[in-house]
Amino acid sequence: MSKLKKFTFNIHSSIYFDNQIDLSSNENIQNTLKYLTSNEIVSCVDYFSEAGKGECLIYSSPYTLKEYNNITNNFQGGLFECVREISLFDERPFEHEFFLLVAQSFPLIKKLTLNNLKPQKNKQCTKSKDDKQDFSIIIYPHLTYLNLNEIHEDYIEQFLDDTKTYLPNNMNLATNHELLEKVTHNFKRDTTKINCSRINYLYDSTVLSLAKHLKHYFLHLCQF
Repeated sequence: MSKLKKFTFNIHSSIYFDNQIDLSSNENIQNTLKYLTSNEIVSCVDYFSEAGKGECLIYSSPYTLKEYNNITNNFQGGLFECVREISLFDERPFEHEFFLLVAQSFPLIKKLTLNNLKPQKNKQCTKSKDDKQDFSIIIYPHLTYLNLNEIHEDYIEQFLDDTKTYLPNNMNLATNHELLEKVTHNFKRDTTKINCSRINYLYDSTVLSLAKHLKHYFLHLCQF
């Protein structure tokens, strides 16, 4: 491999721990890898106490894959113009600033899956903690599919409330029907109606009946 000039890689590993104290930090991994290559190497380490496991992502920069999975609150940002599909997961709540960072870092994403059962702590706030100005409305201009099946209801509100997020026309939404009904106030809430009126709601076969006015709340209704 003496003629190797460029080494591009993406490594994702998991480890389960049981009361283990000496766990590797992101700094430990960076120090281990700093002499490996002249390319910039990015690493991210997360530990999930409820699941009893840790996950480590190491990749060479720039990131060239089309998918970026299991993004957590430890995500530091950047610009990932090749990525078209992302998934978000954490045992800590995602706040508005996190979603703004994600939208800025992945400007061309088409598919987004969210998995987080923790309620937001700052959902009632209308001011940013940093600059005390109104929250910026988050825009996902190329999003075609949004999966909110494994979530707390706060994240349905985060994406559907038009004072927080702008969703593109003809986007497909998959989520829990009961939570959706609750967040939209039985599909009568004004702050969620604008986004809902431009997207398609994908409901599964377990939904036995739909409210009569539901078809006027969304652009299209589609069973899958």
